[in-house]
Amino acid sequence: MPLTSRSPAKSPGRRERNKQEKLDRITSAASELFAERGVDEVTTQEIADKADIGAGTLFLYAKTKGELLLLVQNSTYADALEQGRSAAEGITDTLDAVMAIVRPVVECNRKQVDNGRTYLREIVFGDPAEPHHRDALTLTVQTEEAIAAVLQRDGRTSPQDAAARAHIVSAIMFISMAATITIANPVEDVVQEIRNQVRLVLPE
Repeated sequence: MPLTSRSPAKSPGRRERNKQEKLDRITSAASELFAERGVDEVTTQEIADKADIGAGTLFLYAKTKGELLLLVQNSTYADALEQGRSAAEGITDTLDAVMAIVRPVVECNRKQVDNGRTYLREIVFGDPAEPHHRDALTLTVQTEEAIAAVLQRDGRTSPQDAAARAHIVSAIMFISMAATITIANPVEDVVQEIRNQVRLVLPE
């Protein structure tokens, strides 16, 4: 019986590498243009030009400008959530730990207020069949799961109650970030407003 050697793990093929390279260029171009001028003032053609691809190719990766914003913001949201989770691990007070998760998400969303509010609108009203929208919804679920995990630390809160309260906290956070009345408020004011409301939701 002939000896056979175990083949090494396959590295991404040329096609996959090209796809990832184009996606990286699109993400970088959209991120830069959205940060400079806001999503409403940027056209998909400008993004395609900056990424050095055709408009038709762009739409293979994201069908709408809203999807492009989701693509850009999801990455920063994921980083913010991970930062919040890590910060919450070392905090014993329940409210402080919950707010440690909330704060980076708010900071991420408010870097460019119009973009942040459009992102929230896309999450609520976007097409759930689109992959970037699904990714955004997954992040909101992961945020609630992180908050629920903090709420169960006391050993008295059931998983069901923790999940329900985490859902309320998430709603408070999203409404506070999206509300027109808070559009000019600095991050600290938005975080404090969320804290004041979340405090009333948590058990004594």
